[in-house]
Amino acid sequence: MVNFVLVAGVWLGSWAWDEVVPELRAAGHGAHALTLSGLAERQGVPAGQQTHVRDIVEEIERLDLRDVVLVGHSYAGIPVGQAAERIGDRLAGVVFADSNVPADGESFLDGWPAGRAMVEASIAANDGFWAPRPAPDYAGQDLGAEQVARIVGRSTPHPGATLTEPAVLARPLDELPATYIKCLLDGPEPSADVAKLLTSENWRLVRIDTGHWPMFSRPRELAGILLDAAAR
Repeated sequence: MVNFVLVAGVWLGSWAWDEVVPELRAAGHGAHALTLSGLAERQGVPAGQQTHVRDIVEEIERLDLRDVVLVGHSYAGIPVGQAAERIGDRLAGVVFADSNVPADGESFLDGWPAGRAMVEASIAANDGFWAPRPAPDYAGQDLGAEQVARIVGRSTPHPGATLTEPAVLARPLDELPATYIKCLLDGPEPSADVAKLLTSENWRLVRIDTGHWPMFSRPRELAGILLDAAAR
């Protein structure tokens, strides 16, 4: 038995994993979906990037979880990657689900120069928050109308400071036992920083033919990949 700790990306809360958690529990594992500060039911809680790292570490310690498989989707790969090295021997592995990965001294926006101006403009126009995407932006991502409506209807503005503050790593990320899931409809190949990490013997790549939100579009298939990662 392992304990999965699942963290979704920008605008999302623990609810994003509602169709994945039962699959993991049915296989006999613990599954704990986490909402980061400032989002969903935790709106109004001030948050920077290190707040989100602490959210993850403190939840694992509060529940006294062992054999932890941390799962970070999209933006959440950045705090998850930092939390992974801070929980010591509690860690069994990390899964980065079509996610960003942390680089010491760099922020989320540093790793996404093409989108930086757009995100900064949204943060400036929305009192320090990145506003959620409208429904048309989810086209071509293997999502049905009901799934898109659910995502759009429950998304909440994302705290801007978490996107502009730098990551803090104590050791090279390629030392972590990690699986990277590449969602092919969001681009056929991993980004250059991920490709470099995948040259490590500790990292492996799994491809899934769906869009950037596999917990909605392919929850059972995603759960199967997570279970396989936990078994390694």
